Amino acid sequence: MLYEAYEFQKNLLAGASAMAEVGSEWMNNPANPFSHTQLGSMMASGLDVFAHASAPHGKPAFGIGFTLIDGREVLIEEEVEARKPFGQLLHFTRPGAPQGQPKLLIVAPMSGHYATLLRGTVERMLPAHDVWITDWADARLVPLADGAFTLDDYIDYLIGWLEHLGEGTHVLAVCQPAVPAYAAACLMSADRNPARPRTLTMMGGPIDTRMAPTAVNTVATQRPFSWFEQNVIATVPFYYPGSGRKVYPGFLQLTGFMAMNWGNHLVSHWQMFRHLVDGDQEGAEGTKAFYDEYRSVCDMTAEFYLQTIDVVFQRQLLPRGEMTHRGRKVDPGAITDVALLAIEGERDDISGIGQTRAALTLATNLPDALKIYHLAERVGHYGIFNGRRWRNETAPAVEAFIAEAEGRAAPPKPQVVHAEPDPPAREANTANFA
Repeated sequence: MLYEAYEFQKNLLAGASAMAEVGSEWMNNPANPFSHTQLGSMMASGLDVFAHASAPHGKPAFGIGFTLIDGREVLIEEEVEARKPFGQLLHFTRPGAPQGQPKLLIVAPMSGHYATLLRGTVERMLPAHDVWITDWADARLVPLADGAFTLDDYIDYLIGWLEHLGEGTHVLAVCQPAVPAYAAACLMSADRNPARPRTLTMMGGPIDTRMAPTAVNTVATQRPFSWFEQNVIATVPFYYPGSGRKVYPGFLQLTGFMAMNWGNHLVSHWQMFRHLVDGDQEGAEGTKAFYDEYRSVCDMTAEFYLQTIDVVFQRQLLPRGEMTHRGRKVDPGAITDVALLAIEGERDDISGIGQTRAALTLATNLPDALKIYHLAERVGHYGIFNGRRWRNETAPAVEAFIAEAEGRAAPPKPQVVHAEPDPPAREANTANFA
């Protein structure tokens, strides 16, 4: 009944949103004398904020039309190179771009948001890299006939896609996929798989959640595993392709994180209202763009979500040396030539300082020269991979790391087009996801 109740509420709000949008447009219409008054402007702005806050959100588009390489525009085309039931490998092709640029696989989190949350990450890396990204499916749209999807399957997908890309691929794992990407590197290194990554960059990932536990870690550990099975798992309704599938709904994930920082979200919408009243459409649009992405959520399979809660957060099997993949031990000691970069945010309230850096310590047989650590100062979780400080401070460190592994000089900082706006609230407490 949980899913049905949410759908009923969503449909009610969608109707209210449409009515509010019509009302806002009428209040702003120059033909309406009331639109020229202060009260009319305030009413129109309030209706606009409500209409945006209550509108339904589907899967956003990346919408990256071009990038700048050596001062000239290069068109971007999206090409799906490999499809699987629960995700696809998306390639941002650039006809006319220089040949031989490093191959970069960006691993997006499967944690309630779409891969487009990393639009700013992709945009920043496009000028100097040949970029792919994991584009995960919404579990409610995957028929039951396509089977289950577990953490083991996630690792299999990554290994398969790395083999598709071939030797010399660099991997950038943002947040949650740090664990499966690290596990894939361990397994491929143990097999001496020629397609193992040349480098692995992990950003704000929960490698060892025993280090500097955050509120997210506490939520995952203060209740028994059975509580999650009984209270946050829902069944997809009959009117979706994935009817009957057990999922952790994206709307629950979003509700939880909105509740964690409710005050900041209220401030953001109040600021949007003030921008609209003052006629600052650009300022209001920045906040709208952020929340259009932030409120676009998708479902995870119950088995993947529950296995992640158990393996990563409750029993911390990877740092304890007890994690397995289909019965086989995941051994960080097998990594001997995959250069590792761990990036953490100074104000990250999702993955605390030390949780990602633990990956460097666990790789006991990797030379210290291939272990790099970067602390992103003054940024929270979202600011690690999006926004101004990502573009100007963290991304150059990633580029230099990849360039060194390639035996090249780091590329000059490119001019970024269609850059994502900075988060509208404090970076430490906005756009949180595990």
